[in-house]
Amino acid sequence: MSLLLLLLACGLTCLGQVAQKFAVESWRDCPSSALKKLRSGWLWLALFSLGLGLLVWLLVLQRMEVGVAYPMLSLNFVLITLIAHFVFREHIDRRHWLGVALVIAGVLLLSRHA
Repeated sequence: MSLLLLLLACGLTCLGQVAQKFAVESWRDCPSSALKKLRSGWLWLALFSLGLGLLVWLLVLQRMEVGVAYPMLSLNFVLITLIAHFVFREHIDRRHWLGVALVIAGVLLLSRHA
């Protein structure tokens, strides 16, 4: 159950980050007032996802040691890199991919402790 909550927290925070990116991308195309920006569905999805992610994270911390749980959030780095590459068509260089591989190796190593 703890691992599922941890994965849910990761997923929600990633969704929040992606929604933030979509929000600012939509603002770039048509400069508008702050009030109009506050009505962005992407912005509200980001706030909701990050807020819910925080609540799920609190549940994770009740069940797991922070020294084990927090490094597992590094999966966000992996997921966001994949989303940046495949959704936003951003170029990811070899050094970055090597970092992603090392993060995955670290998470796998730590997951054996959990």
